[in-house]
Amino acid sequence: MSASLDLLFGAHLQEVMRRSGVALADSQFDRLLIHAGEPVGVFRDDTEYPYKPHAIFRWWAPLLDAPGSMVEWIPGERPRLYFRAATDFWYQPPQLPVGGWPEHFDIVTVSSWEAMVEALAKQPARKTAWLSDRPPTGLPECVQSSPAALWQQLEFARSRKTGYEIACLREANALGAKGHRAAEAAFHAEGSEFEIHQAFLAGCGQREQELPYNAIVGVNEAASVLHYQILKRRSPTPVRSLLLDAGASCRGYGSDITRTYARSAEGPFSALVEAMDQMQQGLAQQVVPGADWKEIHLAAVRGVADILSSAEIVRCSGEEATALGLTRLFFPHGIGHMLGLQVHDVAGLWADDRATTIPRPPQDPALRLTRILEPGFVVTLEPGLYFIESLLAPLRHDAALREKLNWALIDSLKPFGGVRIEDNLALTSTGHENLTRVAFG
Repeated sequence: MSASLDLLFGAHLQEVMRRSGVALADSQFDRLLIHAGEPVGVFRDDTEYPYKPHAIFRWWAPLLDAPGSMVEWIPGERPRLYFRAATDFWYQPPQLPVGGWPEHFDIVTVSSWEAMVEALAKQPARKTAWLSDRPPTGLPECVQSSPAALWQQLEFARSRKTGYEIACLREANALGAKGHRAAEAAFHAEGSEFEIHQAFLAGCGQREQELPYNAIVGVNEAASVLHYQILKRRSPTPVRSLLLDAGASCRGYGSDITRTYARSAEGPFSALVEAMDQMQQGLAQQVVPGADWKEIHLAAVRGVADILSSAEIVRCSGEEATALGLTRLFFPHGIGHMLGLQVHDVAGLWADDRATTIPRPPQDPALRLTRILEPGFVVTLEPGLYFIESLLAPLRHDAALREKLNWALIDSLKPFGGVRIEDNLALTSTGHENLTRVAFG
């Protein structure tokens, strides 16, 4: 897979330079410096959090393990990679791969920040944009730190993925699917949340710090906590359900996959999982260029409402449940978000490269994407249906609405937590490629 990605990287880098050149010209800069970032230290400790290079750096170079490195680019010239590899006996110094993507850069190896500053000082002064969270200490006065307009233009450009980026996301989905299969087997063997998570890591062959985000492993009622963060070491009795929201990474690009499993193939919860899966696949047919994501979200709300009604969880039609405000109590989040170098990737709410905001509908403040879909976008599609007591409890005492809910059925389903089904879809010129369903085969 690495060789095939390397074949695509050259065209990707040319497109990155083209988009960056437009942004530099608009902002009247002559040079771009993109710093990879440094490890962040734990407060009043001598250890550091796991390192992850800045997304904008990874867009240019898939160098994931060399903190302090930097890309320098002057329009019309080959990009230069300052590869920082300190001489060290505490840690294994990073190494560049032989051949492949580094062949597209002029490589300058440095051992420290000071050595990099010294190397830069030997070059002619140019009006330079510095992209990093670190101040450009020691660099010439012509270097401007993190100009906002340039950031906005580059992040808006990043929302349209190149063929290389989609290939990386395709591989991240393939790895994630392997992890999900292993985790599902651990669940059916009545493994604990911790054991299921370990099975996921082994299945996708990645360390926890390599994952694009902390996996959500919710057994039974824990599935009703949208960003559940605990990994219990003991299995509950009985084991009823699993909601697994977990992805893998490839060259800094991450998949974001959710599946829900019922311990028994029979019963109302298993039927809900099947209904949500079918509804999600129906929604996917609307994910095409020119579609308004806000309308797809509304279709998801209506779909969840119809499931609530047909399952007799609500004692009214789906249309009435939505009009009364009941549906969003069971489906309180957005239908999905942009995906790429960041799990919640950039520019999901922007109409243009000046960061003009497309507002969220008042009834859906949790939406992370409000744009019209375009070829090159990669989005998640993730409807959910949950039994969240903190949202439902006020209705138990609401004289006007409590009779609209089937409390006996709700209370019997609460121990299962909820359902979420999430795929990653890459927009093409005419439709989309479902990276996740292909990965699961």
